[in-house]
Amino acid sequence: MSEPPVLPDGWTLVALGSVGSTNDEAARLADSGSPEGTVVWAREQTGGRGRRGRNWASPVGNLYSSTILRPCCAASRAAELGFVAGLAVADIVPPEREVRLKWPNDVLVDGGKIAGILLESSVGRTGLVDHVVAGIGVNVSFAPQLPDMRYPGAALGGSVEAALERLARNLANRLAEWRRDGFAGVRAAWLAKAGPFGADVDVRMGDELVRGRFAGLDHDGALLLDTPAGRRKIVSGEMLGRAA
Repeated sequence: MSEPPVLPDGWTLVALGSVGSTNDEAARLADSGSPEGTVVWAREQTGGRGRRGRNWASPVGNLYSSTILRPCCAASRAAELGFVAGLAVADIVPPEREVRLKWPNDVLVDGGKIAGILLESSVGRTGLVDHVVAGIGVNVSFAPQLPDMRYPGAALGGSVEAALERLARNLANRLAEWRRDGFAGVRAAWLAKAGPFGADVDVRMGDELVRGRFAGLDHDGALLLDTPAGRRKIVSGEMLGRAA
């Protein structure tokens, strides 16, 4: 039997065998006052979901976790934590493997998608974020191959317990950097692992498809795209082409 994961000082693990959604369980705990660093971990999810309401396959063998964050920031800054989470996932990948970050929060390893990240926020009456639930799923033992996936799956290898331990440590470290240095440092670190500038990409925004070349991120995390009509700033959308 594997040793239980060791979390950063002050963090708490809520370990479950099976749950509908770790995000839903973490949100319930956050609403009840559970502190930052509460990590909900399940061996499997029966109702896992990704961005835009997509189903997230969650059988036993991979990592499914949701962490309560209490950033005490303006609602406009909550999206920055998606980049923090992406870096935390990238940090667990062995150095001999190629890791690329794709806007807004995909993590690709050796050209395949290894993780899913879903952030859900609650804003208080003051306009500040009360809490953010950072849902992170990582393919550890195997990589699901689904018909609607834009990338092949990739798997980390090793044990789920070791992956969770490293992920929690990296998330705590990246969160501390964000609080200390602001988004500028996170942005620089993210861009260092992103696809090359000038790569051809497509971005879907609702019914609109925008084509251009990857030109980085602006100061608040919006995608910059050089199109035939000039540089365009995209706040919300889905990158379809590979910036890698």
